[in-house]
Amino acid sequence: VLSSLPLQVMLYFNVYYFPLWCLAEGIMLHLKYHLLPWHYQFLLVAAFLILSLAEGCRLYLGYLGNLQEK
Repeated sequence: VLSSLPLQVMLYFNVYYFPLWCLAEGIMLHLKYHLLPWHYQFLLVAAFLILSLAEGCRLYLGYLGNLQEK
């Protein structure tokens, strides 16, 4: 058996904390968006989207790989 129980536990909790992180980051982004110059606004939104998509893919692939023992 190649699946890892500690990895599965970390993925399980991370799936529940990820929406809370997205919500908190989204609220922070909304609060400080209008105070920043346009280039920082663009960079902040781009970074938020890239990090959110990467984390979602990481969690999905982690579950898929660990549970299917790949």
